[in-house]
Amino acid sequence: MQTLAVNGYDMAFLEVGRGPPLICVHGTLGDFRTWSAVMGPLSKTRRVISLSLRRFFPEHWDGVGDDYLMAQHVADVIGFIEKLGAGPVDLMGHSRGGHISFRVAEQRPELLRKLILAEPGGELDRSLDPTADPGPSPRASRIAVSAAKVRDGDIDGALMPFVDTIDGEGAWARLAAAPRQQLRDNAYTLIGQVGENRQPYARVEAESIRTPTLLIGGADTQGALPAVLRALSAHVPGAQTAMIQGGRHWMFEQAPQEFCAIVERFLAG
Repeated sequence: MQTLAVNGYDMAFLEVGRGPPLICVHGTLGDFRTWSAVMGPLSKTRRVISLSLRRFFPEHWDGVGDDYLMAQHVADVIGFIEKLGAGPVDLMGHSRGGHISFRVAEQRPELLRKLILAEPGGELDRSLDPTADPGPSPRASRIAVSAAKVRDGDIDGALMPFVDTIDGEGAWARLAAAPRQQLRDNAYTLIGQVGENRQPYARVEAESIRTPTLLIGGADTQGALPAVLRALSAHVPGAQTAMIQGGRHWMFEQAPQEFCAIVERFLAG
């Protein structure tokens, strides 16, 4: 593990391989370990850098503070890339990390060569979904319920419904010990996520992306995530889409070889 001081915070990261840099950004409850299933294969041809966002493991955050914000995490990833000093990089984000990566591409396209969004999280505004409700989203409501359980010390009680909602009933029970512990290590970040001020995607924002973009999804993912992927695929200029049959939200763990092959083809193209 290494650290890089960015915006007054020591960002932890893992780095393997040599070649063009590929920065990997985890999602909710993740950290630099999120990408462990694919770091080895991808590092054969790339300098793979998996980072931990502010307040995530290896920090053991207590949920106290006001800097767990979407805008802060976007600024931190931008600062990380700038401090890395490796020229335009390839950026890959999963879930909430996909949303962060989208915002980096929107704000600082000159920092990026290519962009990979693995089921980016978030909501759509009415320019992308005419039926969108401007009030609190079901996702935000679930986060608030889980955060309350974390505050009460019921960590597994907070995580089980959260994971099952995303990856299907029984998903938490099916998790092996290591990934389950990773989620526990980051449980207190759910408290921060309640007030992170995440904004919905807008059509004009999607249409502004100029970085060559690949969206990857699991064909069996349920809920709102597939709708976000479809909307961005339709409106990000020239976006490519790949669906992993039998895969769900953590498709890079469920089908790492197929995931890596898709990523390599896109990056090499």
